Amino acid sequence: MTTTTGVQAPTGAVGSAHTRLEGRDKVTGAARFSGEVPFPELAHGWLVLSTVPRGRIRSVQDGPVLDMPGVLAVLHQGNAPRVTIDYVGMLGRPNPVIGLFQHDRVPFAGWPVALVVAETSEQAREAAEALVVQYETEPHDVDFRADHPDAYTPRSSPMVEVETTKGDLEARLDASTVVVDEEYTTPEEHHNAMEPHAATARWEGGRLDVIDSNQGSTWVVSELAQLFSLDPASVRIRSEHVGGAFGSKGLAPHLVAAVMATTVLRRPVRVVLTRRQMFALVGYRSPTAQRVRIGADADGRFRAFEHLAQSVTSTVHEFIESSAALGRVMYDADAHHTRHRIVRLDVPTPTWMRAPGEAPGSFALESALDELAEKCGVDPIELRLRNEPERGPVSGLPFSSRNVAACFEEGARRFGWADRDPRPGLRREGRWLLGTGTAAATYPSGVSPSTATVTAEPDGGFTVRINAADIGTGARTAMALVAADALEVRPDRVRVRIADSDLGPAAIAGGSMGTRSWAWAVTVAANELRERMALGGVVPPEGITTRSDTAEAVGALAAKERHSFGAQFAQVAVDTDTGEVRVRRLLGVFAAGTIVNPLTARSQLVGGMTWGLSMALHEEAVRDRATGAPVGADLAGYHYATHADVPLIEADWVDDPVPGDPIGIKGIGEIGIVGVAAAIANAVWHATGVRHRDLPIRPDRVLRAAEEVRRREAGGGARSA
Repeated sequence: MTTTTGVQAPTGAVGSAHTRLEGRDKVTGAARFSGEVPFPELAHGWLVLSTVPRGRIRSVQDGPVLDMPGVLAVLHQGNAPRVTIDYVGMLGRPNPVIGLFQHDRVPFAGWPVALVVAETSEQAREAAEALVVQYETEPHDVDFRADHPDAYTPRSSPMVEVETTKGDLEARLDASTVVVDEEYTTPEEHHNAMEPHAATARWEGGRLDVIDSNQGSTWVVSELAQLFSLDPASVRIRSEHVGGAFGSKGLAPHLVAAVMATTVLRRPVRVVLTRRQMFALVGYRSPTAQRVRIGADADGRFRAFEHLAQSVTSTVHEFIESSAALGRVMYDADAHHTRHRIVRLDVPTPTWMRAPGEAPGSFALESALDELAEKCGVDPIELRLRNEPERGPVSGLPFSSRNVAACFEEGARRFGWADRDPRPGLRREGRWLLGTGTAAATYPSGVSPSTATVTAEPDGGFTVRINAADIGTGARTAMALVAADALEVRPDRVRVRIADSDLGPAAIAGGSMGTRSWAWAVTVAANELRERMALGGVVPPEGITTRSDTAEAVGALAAKERHSFGAQFAQVAVDTDTGEVRVRRLLGVFAAGTIVNPLTARSQLVGGMTWGLSMALHEEAVRDRATGAPVGADLAGYHYATHADVPLIEADWVDDPVPGDPIGIKGIGEIGIVGVAAAIANAVWHATGVRHRDLPIRPDRVLRAAEEVRRREAGGGARSA
């Protein structure tokens, strides 16, 4: 049967609020995540991790374990399939932790040393816990600190420019009327996505078929093919539903272990990480030690700017937490210097974690801006506006759009900033000291090549196919709205298929570039289809399909600085008797180009701001120096913000047209967290008169600050940091 499919006037779908297409399936349990998809003859793997922080494996005593009920295999360095990690992938050289069971070295506590596979998950776990592994231990160092003697400046890479410089910094600092020179620290933090990392692998029809929880099937196929020396066409990765990722879900050890096991056993094998294993195997945010120096005229205009950032990496892989990158976009000066240094320790390798670099970097930089405003006697918002650059401070490129001022103006109006008394430590409400603070936010608006197909179906509907990953952001719904506008039809006529590597290459869901990249490809394909259909004719039974590939067009966008921007506002109450800090209000106003779906966009921004609150007051992973492992590596021991800690958060945006941009969409996944910790820390200073330069702002640190407030009120002692 054939039908004629017409089109209608533009729908205005983009910019209108729509609930998630898969929302009902998720809340009713119909949506299956990677650890829930059933397979016949499914076996279960359980990873065994090292219990020593550094050394060598002397023996894996697998004999007794192989005799346990249900156990099918024990893979370790003596019998595991060989893999290669000597390649350069989409994001650089792979982390050697994915090269499982290839040697006897143990570089950190939690390094995978074996995989036990059994008929049931319970049998696999029991056997894994019974496996005896003997080690030769070596001295280790897990102590990160600003003055670590082994800190070094790494080489730049396509991912991170290590150092930038212009002008004579010391001369400009000496000539400045006001100088801020302070050090700030942030602790180790962990992603802890609600859905643990899970993968099921099997060989089907000569192809490796994997159900995995990841942020980009194209990326994982490429890595897996090179690791196992496979033709990429023989690998299929599906990731239909993902329960959070935040940078941690790429090619991880559990997936490699599942592929190894299915290759050995020739039956489907599933490996799911425990919460404790996630603390060791999927990365985390590095601790940082940062120094910010700003020299300014009496009116607060910058003359010298320096941001130095130090972070940790492992002994087996180099990762840079690019905390000093923020100032390369936000603030200019006659002399401008930024640099990253790292320390190799006997710890797991850090990785990208929501707003990598910008989240910890904004705490240091935006706190320093507040300190400079205090010294200059200038309002913190006015100080930022006086230092708005006309072009990229380091690149010299024009901005595609930069509406920082609009964000601060709208935020200040809604927050009531004009009524704020800038003097600290004056407002009381019973035992509570009250304060307000603000900070700027930014995050790059990148784009990556993607392909998409759009099909006009005989039933009058349309099917969009793109290998996007929906990690909780509402990607399916966003692509339906984008396609509906391009096709000039109602959104309910659009069906969306995503998260299958057979759909073609597409950008990862990361770096705040997923929606932007996918929407571009979908728009191009939909526009072409609409033009073909406008010529009239009948839709055949197989439909009419158009395909787009944005690879060539992406390179043309490199001639401008493309970023989302924002302004964060916080109101806090501080109990100087208990050390408790309560955030009473958070307001974020953002400039992020075209907002595709206000409902899910606001959810993303509020989620990021909630995380920023948690970063400011709660999150801190501490490593045991003796064992090298995190203390309390679970959701009971790792402290984070819960419902009672979070006020009603307001997130909104200003108009942010992007002239000449082919899609006009910017990223919002990361920017929500940027600047929140600084805004809260600045508000705590406004409440108490004492600066907190180390996160989190724990009760014990507040109590020390309260003691200083009491001394000051009694007329003795000067303010300390």
